[in-house]
Order: sequence, then structure tokens, then C-alpha cells
Amino acid sequence: MQVEKGERVYLRKKWLAILAVIALLLFLSNNLQLDRLHPRAAALMNKIEEKWRGIKTPQLSGLEAHAVLVMDQDSGKVLYAYNDKKKMYPASTTKILTALILLEKGDPDELVTIGGEASLRTLGESSSGLQEGDRLSVQDLVAAMMLPSGNDAARTAAIYIAEKEMGHKLETEKALAYFAEMMNQRAKELGAKNSHFVNPHGLHHPDHYTTAQDMAAIAMAAMNNELFQTIVSAPVYDNHGRERTLSAYHNRNKLIQPDNEWYFKGANGVKTGYTEMAGYCLVGSAVRNDKALITVVLHSTELGVWSDSIKLLDFGFHS
Repeated sequence: MQVEKGERVYLRKKWLAILAVIALLLFLSNNLQLDRLHPRAAALMNKIEEKWRGIKTPQLSGLEAHAVLVMDQDSGKVLYAYNDKKKMYPASTTKILTALILLEKGDPDELVTIGGEASLRTLGESSSGLQEGDRLSVQDLVAAMMLPSGNDAARTAAIYIAEKEMGHKLETEKALAYFAEMMNQRAKELGAKNSHFVNPHGLHHPDHYTTAQDMAAIAMAAMNNELFQTIVSAPVYDNHGRERTLSAYHNRNKLIQPDNEWYFKGANGVKTGYTEMAGYCLVGSAVRNDKALITVVLHSTELGVWSDSIKLLDFGFHS
């Protein structure tokens, strides 16, 4: 009897030690990027976390993204998620928040004059072709940053709103820093408490990060803005010639392009993104039979970003 009792004590201590190790690993997994670990270690961590949290993933095997989520837009209920609280780089999906603030703080028909920020382009960044002296409406500015993913348009939007809020002209860097503070405040108001933004466009910065869960919350608020939804759902946006360098903006989101192999019936948004550090990202959305979904795919591959999003949407509509 004493032997059996001793064995029970030993086993209990052993399992407590194992549980302590698992708890530590789960804590670390929320504070470290698993993709920086050895692939086998990352896979083991994911399996442990799934088992511990009771996450079931039978229908969505083969996803290439490092973090994903699909959410019911009306209720906010998460239908499926993987690494949704993991710190990730958002790339140009950042512009969803920038555009939302622009529409909340600006008049859609007010004309904005492009300033010296048009010359701040870095090599290889996405641009909508704005030039200093161009004038376009706030609505057109949203289209310029959301469809061709213009970093130039995002900078202009940030400076316009910062100066509008302050009531006077600001130095470019001060205006951009002020707008970043506005982004962080608005994100917190929307429940995106594990994000931090330092610029309006999403070019890589180690302190510019989000989570799939936070990005879904931001996207849900943006898609509840009727004008925002109208703009991001358009395959092509005609700005009526008010901006002299381009007469129309073509949407980079392949899910909404009818002549594209990745077209998804009912898709109506939202925003693509890519940097080397962030990988391929897409915040997507679709409506079928009065059911609206939002998907988030972070750090996928060039093709996987589309297949991952379609898998999430299919899963969501069949849930």
C-alpha cells in the first residue's frame, strides 16, 4: 500500500511538473514568434497549445499562414482561429485603420492638396502615383490607399487629419507621429489592445505590430462604415479625373475580381498587404445569404494568402 501511495505521489508531482512546463511554453508562445523557432519546435508548440486549449482544426488542414481567423461580422463571434493572439506584422492591412480614421474625421467631399510627403517614397514601396500639388477628395484618398495600396495616399491622409485635429500646419514627421498616436487610441477603443502602430501605411518597423484578433476588430468597424465598404468592394474605382496622374484605381484584392482564378462569389473587401517580414497578408470579407464574414490571414505565401482566405470563408459559410 505504501508503494502504491508513493507511486501516486510521484505521478502527481510528475504531472504537475509537466503542466508547469506547458503553462510556461504557452506563455512564451504568446510573447515569441513561433516562426523564429526550429520548425519541429514550432510544430510541437502548436500541437501542445491546441491540445491544451481544446482547439479543433480538422476541416482546415493545409493552411499556409502563421495566423488566421474567420469571424461573423454581425455578431463578432469567432468561428475559427489559429494563433489569433500572436504578435504579427500587418504590412499594408494597416491602411484599414488609417482609412477608417480618415473617414471618421474628414468630410468625404473635402479636397486635399498633396504636399511634400509625396516625395517620401522608399524604393519598391506601393504607390498610387500622387504628386505634390495634386488635389483629390477624401473619398478618392481612401480609394488611393485601399485599392492600389498607395503609401503616398496613406501619408497624405495622416498629415491631413493630424493638421485638421491640431488646427494648424505641422512638420511632416510630427504630423505622422501625431497620427500614429491617434491610430493607437482608436485601436484600443475598438478592442484591439494587443496592437501598436507607428506609421499609417504598414512599412516594416519592429514596433509596428498587431494580431489577427485585433485586425478583425478593426476591419469589423471599418466594414460597418458604408462608404468604406463601397470603396473596398469595387474591382475598379473611378476618381473622375480629379487626380491628374491616374484616372482610376484597380483593386489588388483578387477575391473580388470576377475574371481572376481566385474570385470568391460574395467577396466585398478588404485589404491586401506584403512586406518581407510580414509575408503575404489579407483581411478579407464576403456576404452570402445575409451572412457576413471577415477573415484575417497573416504571414502566408504568395498563393497561400488566397487559398487560405477561401478556405476560411468556405468554413465560415458552412459553420
